[in-house]
Amino acid sequence: MKSVNKVVLLGQVTRNPDVRSTTSGMNVCKFGLATNRVWKDSNGEKQSLPEFHNTVCWGSLAEFCGQYVKKGKPIYVEGYLRTHVWEAPEGVKRERTEVIIDNLVLLSAKDPPAAPASEEPEEDYR
Repeated sequence: MKSVNKVVLLGQVTRNPDVRSTTSGMNVCKFGLATNRVWKDSNGEKQSLPEFHNTVCWGSLAEFCGQYVKKGKPIYVEGYLRTHVWEAPEGVKRERTEVIIDNLVLLSAKDPPAAPASEEPEEDYR
C-alpha cells in the first residue's frame, strides 16, 4: 500500500535558526515556524487558531537558513514529518514531531536568494 508524508506550510519564523554540526560534520539547522488558521464561526465571528511547528533542515539548506532566515519573517516550506521518541533521564517517555524541510522559499525580500536542496544524513540525532 502506498502512503504519503508531505507537509506544506506558509508561516512566520518564531525563533532565529540554530545551526550546528553533527559529529560527522553535517550541518543541521532548527527553528520554529508558526501558522495561523482563520475562519468564521456560526455567528460570523472571525476565529483564529495558531499552530507552532518545530522544523529541521540539513546540509547546505541548513547553512542557507542560518544566513537568511530570521525571526518574524514569512517563509514557505515543503517537507515531511518525523517523530522522535526517547526516554528522559527521569524515566518519562518523550516524543517530538518535526517538519524535515526539503524546500524553502523566503517571502519577504524583493529578490531572495535561491535556497539549495536539503541533504539529510542517515545518522540519528536529537
